[in-house]
Amino acid sequence: MDLRPNTQYLTPNTCLDKMKPLIGITVNAKEEPEEKTGGKLWLNWNYAQVISDAGGIPILIPPQADMKELAGVLHGWLIPGGYDIDAKHFGEQNHPMVIPIEEERFQAEAELYKHLDADVPVLGICYGCQFLNVQRGGNLIQHLPDVVGHEAHEGGTPQKYQIDSGSKLSTIVGSEVMEGKSYHHQAIGDLGKGLTVVGKHEDGMVEAIEADDRPWMVGVQWHPERTFSDPSSRKLFEAFVSAARDYANKKMTAGVC
Repeated sequence: MDLRPNTQYLTPNTCLDKMKPLIGITVNAKEEPEEKTGGKLWLNWNYAQVISDAGGIPILIPPQADMKELAGVLHGWLIPGGYDIDAKHFGEQNHPMVIPIEEERFQAEAELYKHLDADVPVLGICYGCQFLNVQRGGNLIQHLPDVVGHEAHEGGTPQKYQIDSGSKLSTIVGSEVMEGKSYHHQAIGDLGKGLTVVGKHEDGMVEAIEADDRPWMVGVQWHPERTFSDPSSRKLFEAFVSAARDYANKKMTAGVC
């Protein structure tokens, strides 16, 4: 089935001004063949809600989807939070505190990443930020308390982050300081290829990254979807959806959407 939107009656201005971009959101997934349900798919409500509130259409993506086909349909990709990335994916053994994310989800996301047009806007949140780093050859600090000596990054602790002046993120929010809620015990270690650190916590941990070789790829370690009423969080999602709308318009005017 052809999932591409019908653009027969759309003009470039209509696409730019009124078309809601399709934002894919990959979901947690666990196959359980022994259960009568076959397994589970799940996603926190907030992720879909903030995309809708920012003007996009959230499309939930299970691992059964044909990622190559889907890559040609999406106008943006939100990679949500989740459990830990198995350290085998960056050549290490798992720390005892690691709870690996379902392999079904990781492999599906890796497949989508491989096929996605480099111009498609991507926003990674928490696990999603770490995923982008690992896909580009970086690794992770597997248990932050071993490094920083505290657990302040876990459990929804409100935090402040210093954002680099001139970065895409600081331009979006109009500030060099952002606030958010943190729910992670891991963080970016060695940086992946083509990425730049643009935000840090006061203890030195990486909190935001951007891709140098793509027009819109941002990863944040905190959870802005849980603080959408905050102006900076709202601006981030609105900028992401706007970039996806611009991408959709560009495809339409080129006759390929």
